[in-house]
Amino acid sequence: MGPGDLKQVISNLVPTDKNIVVGFEKSEDAAVYKINENEAIVQTLDFITPVVDDPYLYGQIAAANSLSDVFAMGAEVKTAMNIVGFDKCNLPTEALGEILRGGNDKIKECGGVLLGGHTIESPEMYYGLSVTGIIHPKDVLRNNTARAGDVLVLTKPLGMGILTTAIKRDLLDEGHMEEAVKIMAALNHKTSQIMREYRVNACTDITGFGLLGHAMESCNDDITLCIDSGNTPILDIAKVKANEKIIPGGTIKNQKYLEEMIDFKSELDFATKTILFDAQTSGGLLVSIHKDDAPEFLSKIQDLTFGYAKIIGEVLPKQEKSIQVF
Repeated sequence: MGPGDLKQVISNLVPTDKNIVVGFEKSEDAAVYKINENEAIVQTLDFITPVVDDPYLYGQIAAANSLSDVFAMGAEVKTAMNIVGFDKCNLPTEALGEILRGGNDKIKECGGVLLGGHTIESPEMYYGLSVTGIIHPKDVLRNNTARAGDVLVLTKPLGMGILTTAIKRDLLDEGHMEEAVKIMAALNHKTSQIMREYRVNACTDITGFGLLGHAMESCNDDITLCIDSGNTPILDIAKVKANEKIIPGGTIKNQKYLEEMIDFKSELDFATKTILFDAQTSGGLLVSIHKDDAPEFLSKIQDLTFGYAKIIGEVLPKQEKSIQVF
């Protein structure tokens, strides 16, 4: 669902409990519930339909996508459970085994344990995880606590929604497909661990609402996020495919909902503007970090992010609109 529809649906479901550290009233990446003064659990759930034909790679990507919300909160994954809708009529049982193997490999990569799950027969294939992490209640990173003077670091390139759409239509060559799969299957785990060493004031991961959608969720009444489109990592092939009008429905919904809320300070070319709204699968982290810490942080995560991580903007005192794009 698009960000506008979803916000309307859940608006009357806000919970009240003294142990809730983070609920869903502020569009956070995951929920956080305090167990005691030193421990809180972080809970999230996500699943996606296939983005590639290879079942093992699909399992890896779907798991990385699900696990990422825990990393965005600054937490460590402890357990996970599978969520599966399996198209038994059109897929062999062996494919399900490969999907689950791919997911389990990603869970183990970040130190988590798979504890089971639930599978149903479905005419449309989907797979993901329910994930539980752990964190000290005082160490939780929220998405909307950036401070004026911070800079914004994006750790993965944009364009995955467009490229997965191209893959589904058999319109992407093998080399570009392998690059996209490599990026989507990469966990944000070690990047999350490293960012905890620095003065990070806010973090979110970029998924279905796109860079500008998740940036909008990260604003508060005191700040404006200023994004430099020219320094935002975007895969060149994604621009090519955007210009060919290979654009997913989620991206179109994001742009329709958000465009009037954003102050575009310069005229952007069609592909760049579209990709700033592009609905990502297993995207990177958007990190609001003290400007003096950003260069060292970037140097430490370059290999983890395949060299794509960049400073893409800054946090300003409140302007007319919550997001500015140059």
